[in-house]
Amino acid sequence: MTGPRRPDRDPAARGARNDRNNDANDANTETPMHQDSAATGVIGVVGAGTMGIGIAQCLAEAGHRVVAVDPEEAALADAPARLRNGIRLATMFRRAPAAVAMDQALEAVTWTTRLQDLASARFVLDCAPERIPLKEKLFRELDDVCPPEAVFATVTSAIPVNRLAAQTARPGQVIGTHFMNPAPLKDTVEVIRGPRTTDATLDTTLGLLTDLGKKGIVVADAPGFVSNRVLMLTVNEAATVVQQGTADPVAVDRIFQECFGHTMGPLATGDLIGLDTIVDTLYVLLECTGDQRFQPCEKLRQLVADGHLGRKSGQGFHRYPAPVTTVEAMAPPLDERRPSAQPVRAMEKATENGGTSRDAL
Repeated sequence: MTGPRRPDRDPAARGARNDRNNDANDANTETPMHQDSAATGVIGVVGAGTMGIGIAQCLAEAGHRVVAVDPEEAALADAPARLRNGIRLATMFRRAPAAVAMDQALEAVTWTTRLQDLASARFVLDCAPERIPLKEKLFRELDDVCPPEAVFATVTSAIPVNRLAAQTARPGQVIGTHFMNPAPLKDTVEVIRGPRTTDATLDTTLGLLTDLGKKGIVVADAPGFVSNRVLMLTVNEAATVVQQGTADPVAVDRIFQECFGHTMGPLATGDLIGLDTIVDTLYVLLECTGDQRFQPCEKLRQLVADGHLGRKSGQGFHRYPAPVTTVEAMAPPLDERRPSAQPVRAMEKATENGGTSRDAL
């Protein structure tokens, strides 16, 4: 296990970190980072996968100081480089510039394997894998480590907020924030208010999202909430259609795009989320609801078993030029042959019209 790793100690994040006093002296040329406050202070992100890195980027570019935790050294090894790449790519597609420059944003994030380094965090976002026992254990540990006033926001795809809140002595300070992927380009977050979530917790969460340039749509607590209660069934049924030979993946997605006007079809959306995450989320919904419609179909299970996880592996229901994540993932698959499928325009449409896809970690 390692302690906090500042970007200047990691060769992937170039440049030395300025001393806080020097930052203050240079305030006339750089946007200052947010000062600690009762509402936020240091913000923790648990999980340095696609979603964790994306959310850390949103926070850092808005001027917040971030402590990003992942127990896997391998995940942290290239995390600063992935963050830098995410900022660079997001700059190409966003409408307005970030609140702080790239170097400031990179310096704002501390990387560590130790949950104990969240001891001063006032707000923590859980981007751990979508597995109930893992997340329940995480919330018990966070409850022991973090100050009593800290708010815990889970970025779960489907686990009821109240189930995770029950693992803590602060159920009123637990809330769901279902970010969509890629987080830096999606301006709306599904906010899940648990039955014991307080008004103050909701206000703090919505205030933070506003600070990130995002808006929250508040829904009640239930397995899968709104987005994934509907989307996971759609992806599973679309995969079943392919499995049964009714249509190939390109035809399935074209129906949704050209007949319904969706930016992405359900199978391309599944590829963007990550088919392993789709399967994990379906199993969570199956456990939490008992509804056999959430049993992952054979086609989905086989693709995951074969390592065809979607865009992040280079192949899922569609083939992709190379394994990609975050902003690059908005380009169309190689086997999408529609004349209108221009890569740049597809990325523009995706960022304009939004979507319901995400990667849990």
